Amino acid sequence: MPKGFLSGNIILDLGITAWFLAQLIKCVLELLFQRKLTPRTLVSSGGMPSSHSSFVCAMSVGSGRFCGWGSPLFALAAGLAAVVMYDACNVRRAAGENTRMLNSLLGQLGELGHLTPEGALKEILGHTPLQVLVGALLGCGVGFFVPA
Repeated sequence: MPKGFLSGNIILDLGITAWFLAQLIKCVLELLFQRKLTPRTLVSSGGMPSSHSSFVCAMSVGSGRFCGWGSPLFALAAGLAAVVMYDACNVRRAAGENTRMLNSLLGQLGELGHLTPEGALKEILGHTPLQVLVGALLGCGVGFFVPA
């Protein structure tokens, strides 16, 4: 297996590269559509594309590419990728929707004078299916096409 260009491990390096590209794309999209650039976006979760999906898919494809598509390592990586993408699309997204409702409730209680909220909780925790799909495609592309 080839040696990695960042960490010394090619499979991990593919994941890191895919994650970084996804985060960079989020920054570019924020700049294009919101006309602002927040440095926090480079390391934040949520949004288009899913950097979680990019990371695990690049590592899965890299595992298949360098260790064999029938290897136990590829099976483990693909299974982990499926769990991460399911979680990002369902569990974390539901948590974000619950947080949105909780923020609204806390705001209403604050307006009534019953509560002094410290600040809003972070609402963007998960991803839409499209964000997960685009992240997965980005990660697979990195895993297949980044030279070792």
